[in-house]
Amino acid sequence: LRHRGHRFISMRLFDRAIDDLTKASQLMVPYPLETEPDGAPNKINTPLSNTQFNIWYHLGLAHYLKGDFPKAEQSYIECLKVSNNDDLLVATIDWFYMTYRREGKDELAGGLLGNITDSMSIVENDSYYKRLKMYQGKLAPEEVLTVNPAADDYDLSLATQGYGVGNWYFYNGDTARAVDIFKKVVSGKSFSSFGFIASEAELARLRGPNH
Repeated sequence: LRHRGHRFISMRLFDRAIDDLTKASQLMVPYPLETEPDGAPNKINTPLSNTQFNIWYHLGLAHYLKGDFPKAEQSYIECLKVSNNDDLLVATIDWFYMTYRREGKDELAGGLLGNITDSMSIVENDSYYKRLKMYQGKLAPEEVLTVNPAADDYDLSLATQGYGVGNWYFYNGDTARAVDIFKKVVSGKSFSSFGFIASEAELARLRGPNH
């Protein structure tokens, strides 16, 4: 259910993802945290995520992509409880921060940033870490948007960092700049990345139901 829910997000079938991941969240309640093996080993060859995190994280994401921010908030509250290392923490807080901002809960969003420090040890989620530093005012949006075209993960980084920057412009009132960045993201190749899917969803909402 966890992996099928993730796959449904990649297929843009958000309601089906929510059905699977909601059921998974109900089934996992009695069990201790379960380390999830990596599909592609990271640079330290140590799995960092757990099944419970992945269920809540992807459930929150599915709600977020549908624009149901109150339900996304509830999922990220639970996700934060099982984010047991710095990589998981920055991933959760990034989407949680954006959820709060979309709900107009700017003070709560700012409170989350107190968990983000310069001494964090990040192995996998550097793009989320950069986005959070931008929210803190430690990095300029242009710095986060700039991605080395020679990097192996160029397309993924462009989608991830680009969506964060576009979204930052959007909820700070510069919709035109946001749309330009969302379009840049969806012109890339990282079709299955969450930044790409989120940019796609934002553009669809801005166009309205008749387009």
